[in-house]
Amino acid sequence: MTDAYIFDAVRTPRGKGRPDGSLHEVTSVQLSAGVLNALKARNGLEGPGVEDVIWGNVTQVKEQGGCLARSAVLASDLDESVPGLAINRFCASGLEAVNLAANQVKGGAGEGYIAGGVEMMGRVPMGSDGAAIAVDPSLALETYFVPQGISADIIATEYGFSRDDADALAVESQRRAARAWEEGRFDRSVIAVRDLNGLPILERDEYMRPGTDMQALGALKPAFKEMGEVMPGFDKVALLKYPHLERIEHIHHAGNSSGIVDGAAGLLIGSKAFGEAHGLTPRARIRATAKIGTDPTIMLTGPVPATQKVLQAAGMEIGDIDLFEVNEAFASVVLRFLQAFEADPERVNVNGGAIAMGHPLGATGAIILGTLLDELERQDREVGLATLCIASGMGAATVIERV
Repeated sequence: MTDAYIFDAVRTPRGKGRPDGSLHEVTSVQLSAGVLNALKARNGLEGPGVEDVIWGNVTQVKEQGGCLARSAVLASDLDESVPGLAINRFCASGLEAVNLAANQVKGGAGEGYIAGGVEMMGRVPMGSDGAAIAVDPSLALETYFVPQGISADIIATEYGFSRDDADALAVESQRRAARAWEEGRFDRSVIAVRDLNGLPILERDEYMRPGTDMQALGALKPAFKEMGEVMPGFDKVALLKYPHLERIEHIHHAGNSSGIVDGAAGLLIGSKAFGEAHGLTPRARIRATAKIGTDPTIMLTGPVPATQKVLQAAGMEIGDIDLFEVNEAFASVVLRFLQAFEADPERVNVNGGAIAMGHPLGATGAIILGTLLDELERQDREVGLATLCIASGMGAATVIERV
């Protein structure tokens, strides 16, 4: 089987996902096309260049509908003979795009791909596409559906994480993200978003709040307490599923949950032959990929079994991994990962995560994989693992090793 390599990784800065965010006037297609153009220019791709563009985006309606991937290709400088495939595996869409591209290369279905994703959460609100598991009463009742914030609080309750535990992780995420920007750790991968005149619209993640401390977070009210305890009373649904819990402890709020932002990211994936044809040097080999389904009510525990599955596929153990990127959808997700593997916190999300910089749903998987690769190189480490929890109860993971 052919090996699949990462040749390059780029991302946009993440803008606040609301009307006053810097990227609010930029469409999903425009932001995606900018990433495609950057990968084409940085790597000297001529003619068709790649077999396909596989692009993740979660809310596939309005400007993000109608096969956004193909629209982005046509809006970019790539040849019109390059097709596009839009995929949706919720929060892991960007990583799944990369995994799919890598496995296509491994199977001989093309030599080179661009894969990644986008989400303009300020322009196309999360949930505006509807979801059967949430809006179909028969399925919702059968699966004991609760919103993700309730699921995060169930994890905290089930595994014994306190409000202080979650807030401390959030403060550290903010500190690490600020340090990473100050030390230029994102310089290789972040591309400025520019207007038609070439002037910068956004050059730096703007969601961060580097001065965040425990006192500031302590003043915030739990975000999901009312929907859990009062209306519509999702705690009762959760307790029907998990009767061993006396009550749900609501510890999550805006400060220890991922931020709503706009952003895009992409990676250039290909075979050894692809690199030789274009004069490119591979940066890492994609050693293994995995995806898995999990309990749809607690929903966000997928990183643990996905990690176990990808390690088995790679023929590795947890101690073989030098650095981890675990998407900070909610603090309890990362706390559970640390607990399950007894992982060293100094090797997990060393440059902060989505609590500090935001979680542009369809792009995040590609963002954290690029961040992981950059940090492996900066520290001169060898092997990294990226993983995300996924709505409706799923998980995805990827192991890469430098070459």
